[in-house]
Amino acid sequence: MPAAEDVPVIAIDGPVGSGKGTVAHRVAAELGFLLLDSGALYRVLALAARARGASFEDAGTLAHLADRLDVAFAAGDATDPVRTLLAGVDVTREIRTEQCGNDASHVSACPEVRDALLVRQRGFRRPPGLVADGRDMGSVVFPDAPVKVFLTAAPGVRVERRHKQLMAKGIDVSVARLFRELAERDRRDRERAVAPLKPAEDAVVVDTTGLDVDFVVARVLEIARLRMAVVSRDE
Repeated sequence: MPAAEDVPVIAIDGPVGSGKGTVAHRVAAELGFLLLDSGALYRVLALAARARGASFEDAGTLAHLADRLDVAFAAGDATDPVRTLLAGVDVTREIRTEQCGNDASHVSACPEVRDALLVRQRGFRRPPGLVADGRDMGSVVFPDAPVKVFLTAAPGVRVERRHKQLMAKGIDVSVARLFRELAERDRRDRERAVAPLKPAEDAVVVDTTGLDVDFVVARVLEIARLRMAVVSRDE
């Protein structure tokens, strides 16, 4: 069994609607790597906190919940390729609502929560490799990842993509509301004191505006194969 630091990681970061979730899933499937949807961890925590009536300002309670979070991932279907389980209950649909996304943005700004989830996220680094999807995968969680990609897109495109995702899941929300919530979430993620949303210094930034998912997946695979080949030669 290779040491964790020897297991390759492809870190894919970016804001909501940049396409990182879809791209990460397809890249992982193409390479046969494990997948970490870090955003799901924060969403599950937010869901658990709201269910218990915990304040999103109560760092101690949130960290306690994060440390004991009973979360697991399982294979899903075409609509939801990865199912998320909280204490054995499928909460995949619940955590994908805009309410839960906004709640997750609040709890993720808590340093104690991020510390509590850091070890758990790093525990996903197992052979043959990991594709990690999030907002600070390359900058904080896996700073030694040989492959770091930061996906972005124009705000209007991101809102349109998010709207289509929600409608496909039977969740009706107005475009105007999504614009407001996306702008607020972006501001909160960029300005938080710990692990703000920004590309890692050695990340390749890919603007997905006007690009279809097949092209973006191919581009990420190209970057991954090039960088992992370079690391292999250097070693």
